[in-house]
Amino acid sequence: MNRPVATETALQGFFLTGTDTGCGKTEVACGMMRYLRDRGVAVAGMKPVASGAEFVDGGLRNADAQRIRAEYEDPPPYEWINPYVFEPPIAPHLAATEAGVEIEIERIRELAGRLRERADCLIVEGVGGWRVPIGGGNSVGDLARCLGLPVLLVVGLKLGCINHALLTVEAIRRDGLTLGGWFANLLEPGMLRQQENLATLKAQMGAPLLGVLPRLASVSPDRVASCLDLSPFGWPPSPG
Repeated sequence: MNRPVATETALQGFFLTGTDTGCGKTEVACGMMRYLRDRGVAVAGMKPVASGAEFVDGGLRNADAQRIRAEYEDPPPYEWINPYVFEPPIAPHLAATEAGVEIEIERIRELAGRLRERADCLIVEGVGGWRVPIGGGNSVGDLARCLGLPVLLVVGLKLGCINHALLTVEAIRRDGLTLGGWFANLLEPGMLRQQENLATLKAQMGAPLLGVLPRLASVSPDRVASCLDLSPFGWPPSPG
């Protein structure tokens, strides 16, 4: 395995990962962008690798990447935000192989640098979970390691989430990266002992809880932003 080496000077921002696919990473990414914009922070977002896309205006477009792009005040070209996009909704390394494409981490790092030049903070959303392969012997964790960003974790609250969350945290730290904080997203409204599960995670994660997202009938960046508290990073919970 050819593991990429982190750059000496890390970008300013965060790498957003999740306990698994569908845990709410994009909702949190867009909510974070809205939260920061509301506080006067110039923010950029990126989803470097995405599987599951449709042809729009002659090019493949992923819905999650489009949602991130919509949070820009002055959006850059789509290809900067989502340089690797594949049509079938399958594991990215399989989609890349079928398309005859090699996912190059160095290219992602270069585009992340361009986006960072336009903003004070860059939010990079991973694909799937931490150990998802992206080809070339590399995983999502290797991409985060190359970018050198502190990691934020979205935990999908459901039966089994404690194991998924703690294993992910263990892997993040084993890879030499910092867990800056985590979010809890209620996926199962009828989850038994929800508060007890949250208390267990808070006691064992070793990083601040930055927001609890209830099951929302209508998900919007504004609604998600109202559930977040990024004050551990110097951004207050309310404008002013």
